[in-house]
Amino acid sequence: MSGANLPPPPQDAWLHTCRQLLPQWQSHSLPFSRQSIIPISISRVNQVDAARLDIEMSAMLKEQMVKVFSLMKPGMLFQYEAELDAFLEFLIWRFSIWVDKPTPGIALMNLRYRDDRSVETRGKVRTGLEGPGLTVAQKLWYCIATVGGQYIWARLQSFSAFRRWGDSEQRPLARQAWILLQRIEGLYKAASFGNLLIFLYTGKYRNLIERALRARLVYGSPNMNRAVSFEYMNRQLVWNEFSEMLLLLLPLLNSSSVKNLLRPFSKDKSSSSAEDDSTCPICQATPTTPFLALPCEHRYCYYCLRTRCAAASSFRCLRCNEPVIAMQRHGGVINPVTK
Repeated sequence: MSGANLPPPPQDAWLHTCRQLLPQWQSHSLPFSRQSIIPISISRVNQVDAARLDIEMSAMLKEQMVKVFSLMKPGMLFQYEAELDAFLEFLIWRFSIWVDKPTPGIALMNLRYRDDRSVETRGKVRTGLEGPGLTVAQKLWYCIATVGGQYIWARLQSFSAFRRWGDSEQRPLARQAWILLQRIEGLYKAASFGNLLIFLYTGKYRNLIERALRARLVYGSPNMNRAVSFEYMNRQLVWNEFSEMLLLLLPLLNSSSVKNLLRPFSKDKSSSSAEDDSTCPICQATPTTPFLALPCEHRYCYYCLRTRCAAASSFRCLRCNEPVIAMQRHGGVINPVTK
């Protein structure tokens, strides 16, 4: 056969072939290597709702804690409000983040914290939600920043306001410290606003603490859908709008006119006539100077009837809803109503 006469290949032929095919193999495998980290999008609404739920949970715990000290001296708990808030925040951190569990609000939104620093070095991924939780250092720094930082800042604010650093002109050091606190607060608010804009654009890191620690919120379970019920929200909006409308319209309504309008439906003529000679329908007292409203001849106090007729030219009797055209002293002369 002709194949038997071919010379054997050189010993390093496989090496040359490998070098020739290596660039092609790398070009084909490069797109797969770039996709080792699957881009994921976490709902921004879920993350914001989780923060809001945590705030509400802290408020509920604080309310229950305050009820425990309700029988103590009034005002004593107000002096230690900052310590109470820090204690509650520490309890939430201790039994959630420290033991690798989400906070109540984060758990309700199907989220968990992930260390974004270690995700970049991972290889094969399936859903993009893989990744370890926070390290011990991240947990401690999170506690120091959230619990300790907020407590120290609250105490500085209350102490500076109590000592009136901002109003002190004779102590330049206190005045400078007050200006420094105001500048730090302004810088923090500006940085928080910038972080909010970045969060709305990228969907990562709700606050500066999460961005500094690179603690990202991801879904705890990839198969759980967001179930939103707007029933309570719609009911709350309807009642809020209804109450605002009532607050706007009630001052514009005349209570006496409404009563007169509804009186024929609530009382009959016999019951109203039985009360004609007993009390004044305006002040509900026995008339000291009785006057009769004409033509219905219902009895009123002179000052009550005179004031109402002077205030409203078309005043109607509160008992029979008839227009009052004149008034007469009980057993006296008729006095026409001036309009």
